[in-house]
Amino acid sequence: MNGSRIGLLFAAGFVAGLMNAVAGGGTIVTFPALIFAGISSIGANATSTVALLPGTLAGVLGYRRILPEVWRWIKMFAVVSVVGGLIGAILLTKTPEQVFARLVPFLVLFATILFTTRDFFARLFRLNATASPSVRWLVAATGFQIVVAVYGGYFGAGIGILMLASLGVLGFDDIHKMNAVKNALAFLINVVAAAYFIFKGMIEWPAAAAVAAGAIAGGFSGAHFSQKVSQSTVRFCVTAIGLCITAVLFYKQLRGN
Repeated sequence: MNGSRIGLLFAAGFVAGLMNAVAGGGTIVTFPALIFAGISSIGANATSTVALLPGTLAGVLGYRRILPEVWRWIKMFAVVSVVGGLIGAILLTKTPEQVFARLVPFLVLFATILFTTRDFFARLFRLNATASPSVRWLVAATGFQIVVAVYGGYFGAGIGILMLASLGVLGFDDIHKMNAVKNALAFLINVVAAAYFIFKGMIEWPAAAAVAAGAIAGGFSGAHFSQKVSQSTVRFCVTAIGLCITAVLFYKQLRGN
């Protein structure tokens, strides 16, 4: 780990922390940066999860004033997030990486489209997150979140986009509250996955420390930035980030063929 690589990983961590606090997708920055630093793909994935954990927590703390307003929803999704995150982490060590990697661009693109058209789907399904949850709502919410959590534990690129999309379809209409819920649940997913990766001895600690330092700074900056701008601007940024992530993932997939 020379100075240039440390600087690269710190910068990647900062950008990833910023992205994760605003909309998600930070893994797509840190993952290739860690590979460029000479770490294997599986090790880079695991190291990225652990390294971004402090930044994710910083993003949660950045929304501390909003958390009491959404605590009900965080508690509702906490258990499925933890269970799904653990399942995803186990799958990473058991499933060939290439199989799931081929699905990633399509999942992120679907999530971005879903988030962009959330108003249409909210009307279509007549779901309302502010009302008393019905059995139908709870089943839909649990199904969405377990899929997102498994995906997050396995790879994590675009997990924020997926979660914002699912929250939008389930009837949430305030982007800042959605970000508060998303950051808290993403932390739960990542912390259980990180614990499993540490247990399996998959982490490159010097690289993780460099990324983590940048992610903490980026997480605080992103949470502060996203609450100072209009909801329409944040929604535009979410869509733009989702499309950029999709383009990069498709490019990487085509280049590898």
